[in-house]
Formats: sequence, C-alpha cells, structure tokens
Amino acid sequence: MREDPSLEVRKSAVFGLSQSRVPETFDTLAAIARTDSEPRLRSEALFWLAQKGDARAAKVITDALEKDTSAEVRKKAVFALSQLDGDAGVPALVQIARGHADPATRGEAIFWLGQKAGTKASAAITELVERDPDTEVKKKAVFALSQLPKDEGVPLLIKVARTNPNAAVRKQAMFWLGQSKDPRAIDFFAEVLR
Repeated sequence: MREDPSLEVRKSAVFGLSQSRVPETFDTLAAIARTDSEPRLRSEALFWLAQKGDARAAKVITDALEKDTSAEVRKKAVFALSQLDGDAGVPALVQIARGHADPATRGEAIFWLGQKAGTKASAAITELVERDPDTEVKKKAVFALSQLPKDEGVPLLIKVARTNPNAAVRKQAMFWLGQSKDPRAIDFFAEVLR
C-alpha cells in the first residue's frame, strides 16, 4: 500500500484492507482517508470505511468533507455518507446540503438525499429548492425531488413548478414532471396551458 508505485495496485490494497476483519484495519483505512497524498486513494478509503459498518466511519467521512481540499474526495465522501447503514448518514447529508460552502458538494448531498428518499430527505430537499442561493443547487434539488417515490415527489414538483420565483427552477420542475408520466403532471400542464 505505501510503497508500490502503481495507483491501481494501491487501490487494490485499500480494497483488500476493507475486506479484513482485523479491528485495526479501520484505523489504517482512516489514516489513508486523512493523510494519503493521492486523492483517489483517500476517496477509496472513505468509500470502504462506509461499508465497514463501524459507527466511527461517519466522523472520518464528515472530517474529510470539512478539511479535504480535493473536490473528488468531497464528492466520494458525500456518497460514502449515503452508504452508511440505514439512515445513519442522512443527518450529515442534510447538514451538508444546507450549509456546505461548496455548491458542488451541496448538490451532491442533495442528489444522495433524493436517493435515500426518506421523509427527512424530502423536507430538506424542499427547503433547499426554496432557500439555497445558487440556481444550479436548486436545480439539483429539483432533480432529487424527481427521484422520490411518485406519491411524494410529484406533488412537491408541482408545487415548485407552480410557485418557485426562479424561472429556471420552475422550468426544471416541469421537465421532471414531464419525465414522471404521472397523470397529476398532465393535469398540471393542462392547467398551465389554459
């Protein structure tokens, strides 16, 4: 892991560590996630930490989101949070979606919240559509709404399409409503076109 010049060999070593049942491997993976000079290896270590089922993983992952300068690592860290057991990563995803300084990182968090599709996620996503200052983040939040189960997502998309003050966001909501092929979307479009 430390000495091989091949990145692919080192990535394989990270995977190998992740499969070990030896308790110390968590600390080794955490150290790679925090200090390895190669962003791709830090990213891999974060992903595999999330798969270990260890409660300490969330702290290592959120630390990477706060401290790592690599956009690639932050993107993988957001994904890793979504992979934590059950809904363990949802509170951190909501916090990142609401307040991370980087719009791309906020957008990733919104995307994975949409994939989690829980009640907590839909409330946070709806709030982001309404309040985030960045139009691109708002549009990602609209996409996340489109990923929710139809009974939950379609009414939220209709509300956004009907009431959001940002024309680009309304247009995005209408696009995803069209993709839903839901009868409620057809009724909404008929109303708009009258």
